[in-house]
Amino acid sequence: MSTFIIDVPVPSMGATVSELTVINLAVAPGTKVAKGQKLAALESDKSAFDFESPADGTVLSIMAKNGAAITSGQPFLRMETDDESLRHLEVKVAAVAAAAAPGKVLQWTPRAIKMAQEAGLNHATITDIEATGPGGRVSGDDVTKYLAGKK
Repeated sequence: MSTFIIDVPVPSMGATVSELTVINLAVAPGTKVAKGQKLAALESDKSAFDFESPADGTVLSIMAKNGAAITSGQPFLRMETDDESLRHLEVKVAAVAAAAAPGKVLQWTPRAIKMAQEAGLNHATITDIEATGPGGRVSGDDVTKYLAGKK
């Protein structure tokens, strides 16, 4: 089987919980994980739970730090796997990198994407913005600073 790269999203905890806090990361980039292995401990305003790996694979990068607030559905980590049942989460890394070349591939928070779109910009084409948000993602504050610098 060939491997592919996926972005593993933050799990949904129901309609009333949209934000979780990373209490403890249990893996690091380069860690080989088994399906069901603990990736991190997450906490909502209602409970704490272990976030487990959806498949066997290797962690490539983590998009959140301990103590970071994360939104349900946003990418939590990137991993390489051969689990075909997760093919729908595949990231075409080479295509993304080529489109953003020569800049680096940036991860954006949903709020930052919305702010860029409201300003009439396509976030996928912006490569000269400083990303200071959780896990090195572009945050809403980064977009505000970026737009202020363009005026």
